[in-house]
Amino acid sequence: MTWNIYIGAELTPLLTATAPDQIPERVTEVFQQFLATNFPLRAKALARQIALKAPDIIGLQEVAKWELIPPNSSKVVYNFLTILLRELRRKGMRYTVAAQNRNLSAALPSSSGNLIRLTDRDVILVRKTRRFKVVRKQEANFKTNVEIDVGGQTIPILRGWSAIDVKVRRGIFRLINTHLEPDSPEVQVAQANELLTGPAAAKRPVILLGDFNSNADGSGTATYGNLTSAGFQDAWTHVGKGNGFTCCQDADLLNAVSHLNRRIDLILFKKRSNWKAVKAAVVGEAQRDRTRTRLWPSDHAGVTAKLKIRNCK
Repeated sequence: MTWNIYIGAELTPLLTATAPDQIPERVTEVFQQFLATNFPLRAKALARQIALKAPDIIGLQEVAKWELIPPNSSKVVYNFLTILLRELRRKGMRYTVAAQNRNLSAALPSSSGNLIRLTDRDVILVRKTRRFKVVRKQEANFKTNVEIDVGGQTIPILRGWSAIDVKVRRGIFRLINTHLEPDSPEVQVAQANELLTGPAAAKRPVILLGDFNSNADGSGTATYGNLTSAGFQDAWTHVGKGNGFTCCQDADLLNAVSHLNRRIDLILFKKRSNWKAVKAAVVGEAQRDRTRTRLWPSDHAGVTAKLKIRNCK
């Protein structure tokens, strides 16, 4: 499974600030939207969908940690990873963190006198099973990243990837999880090329999954075409049914009708002789998947694929 679980707020108010004195009010606006999208409640919906599919390996993006840091007082932490793992355990699903990469981390003052810190992570979860064993992990940030100006302060928007090597029977395959840059095609293509010349260049069978922010119909950036030209097969094009759209609901997650109209969350595999795609599905896109307060589980739908490995050495 791959699923961008959404940091919970649109950061545009911050990115459009033109002076330092605008920052505190913008921080408060963003943080209030994060509270309104209620990740503890959304985590229940996410866990429900995960439990229905019971994937062996999950690649998650935007696994945020928000911290409200008052002066001279204890901070309040909203750790998406801790919250989601707790909800999964309540569903009887036991997952461990196999790898994670820390991306953007920034702290800014709010209008109420608190400091608000946001840390973004991508995480690979592995279901506890005796069928395979993780024998190696890698975690890294991209060398090429966007830098933005927030009220006169330059903040790098770090992104990255994590990978695990998994031993199954007598062979080993590699799974890579990533989240590529949405706002600069040049940076996004460079990040994908780092994957292709780095962890994805392994001679062993490879699965590459994540939020690529590149339209699978070729109408967006060159990234999707570059990945498929490098030999990666798209599980959805083999066995998916329907349009497979995964992006994007409104930032407040309250749009009555689904706004999903692009397929940018992908499960790709390299060395077709080693893999057989059996089935693929989109999750979290239906009205029945919403929370009791009508929040969508995320601004993205998730994608699952069942792959059979063969001739793995």
